[in-house]
Amino acid sequence: MQKLVAVLGGGLTGLSACYHLSRSSKVSKILLLEGGDRFGGWLSSIRRNDGAVFERGPRGVRPAGPLGRNTLNMVTDLGLESEVLPITSDHVASKNRFLYLRGQLHKMPSGLGGLVWTVPPFSRPLLQSALKEIFISRGKEEDETVHAFVERRLGTELADIAIDSLCRGVFAGDCHQLSMRSCFPPLFNAERTMGSIFLGMVLGAGGGPDVPTSQLAQRSSKESWTLWSLRRGMQTLPEALVEALQQAEHVDIHRNASVKSLTRADCGWEIQLEDGTVKADHIISALPAQALAPLLPPAAGFLSQLLLEIAMVSVVVVNLEYEGSILPLLGFGHLVPSSEDSGLLGVVYDSVQFPQHDRPGASTTRLTVMMGGAWFQEEFGAPEDHTSQRLLSRATKAVNCHLGVTAEPLWSSVAVHKACIPQYHLGHWKRLERIRNYISHHGLPLTVAGASYDGVSVNDVIFSGKKAAENLVGNI
Repeated sequence: MQKLVAVLGGGLTGLSACYHLSRSSKVSKILLLEGGDRFGGWLSSIRRNDGAVFERGPRGVRPAGPLGRNTLNMVTDLGLESEVLPITSDHVASKNRFLYLRGQLHKMPSGLGGLVWTVPPFSRPLLQSALKEIFISRGKEEDETVHAFVERRLGTELADIAIDSLCRGVFAGDCHQLSMRSCFPPLFNAERTMGSIFLGMVLGAGGGPDVPTSQLAQRSSKESWTLWSLRRGMQTLPEALVEALQQAEHVDIHRNASVKSLTRADCGWEIQLEDGTVKADHIISALPAQALAPLLPPAAGFLSQLLLEIAMVSVVVVNLEYEGSILPLLGFGHLVPSSEDSGLLGVVYDSVQFPQHDRPGASTTRLTVMMGGAWFQEEFGAPEDHTSQRLLSRATKAVNCHLGVTAEPLWSSVAVHKACIPQYHLGHWKRLERIRNYISHHGLPLTVAGASYDGVSVNDVIFSGKKAAENLVGNI
């Protein structure tokens, strides 16, 4: 039995780990230490007094797959079912996604017609690329960049345009550096097991973790949800987790409790805080890898170095509100390939996805412009050197250029999220193997979890927290 488990970091991973630990009788005390003044990490919603909601972080969650079901199960457990805002497969935001290339918006191919016919900006039907892919031999490398993998199997055009844009939208990253094995494991494994990503997608190339299906998860499948959010914004989820933890007798949660150092003590740890020390039998670190590294004792210098090798990028999020219905077309939003504008990642049409978050009683349009990522330094300089006005100007100029919107926004908010998205560069899987082998070989009572390791999505980090708890106390 673990006497006291300390969880470092009160983002979604840390909250998930605490929540699942709190449901086990094998832990006598759980201590959650968050260095900032709020919980939830990058899940942050602006709730204006007039009823409008804007997301500074993730704005929706995919319900598909075991990890999607796992998150919906948590939503059910927290009593948030009535708060869910689903988007179904027949919704315009599900069907219409765009690319901005060569000064024009292009609808991404979808449906049977999108496979069979040539759809600009592509020069041949996607089906043609998919059929050719079946006959391409398996790769022999242990890992490959996303761009090299897709170029080898599907051609340069899809790699340069579609996959480049996708990596910018998901990871704010450069597909020439990102690892296929770590960023898109189902596709990488499909090639290894089936010899083809197309056959792997059609026939299935492996299951995934066994996750039960709640009524909400069943409903999402029956109604063909593609995305969901919450009525008062995604921040509702960490707020509900905090509320649940506050009601648990053996859980202590602390804001503004920045960890200064970690020292081995007896069979556990001594955690140095600004105002004293606490002891723990085991630590679950839900901190970014680069934040954990300097806290470790000097004897674990090799582990610290491995953690520091996991790169991070910063992202600018500009929320905009315009008067009236100003979009020339409807859909989820549009991505921008790096060849078109490296600093501008994409624009999300928030009012199309979740009109429930618009200001009640008025016709408005909410947009979010994403900028920076792997190109932050070359486009904007150091994150701390930016000016909000300059970033806002860049964002509104993009909206004007891409969407033909000439009006000034009624309202805006600019946020720079420093080092917010980990980058799984080539060889990331090997780095993780070495990190976990080091912890195991040296008998450290330490578990690392969160976006730095096994996935950056909301579903990924929630499951990472759950898995960290279960690895410690067994299935919950």
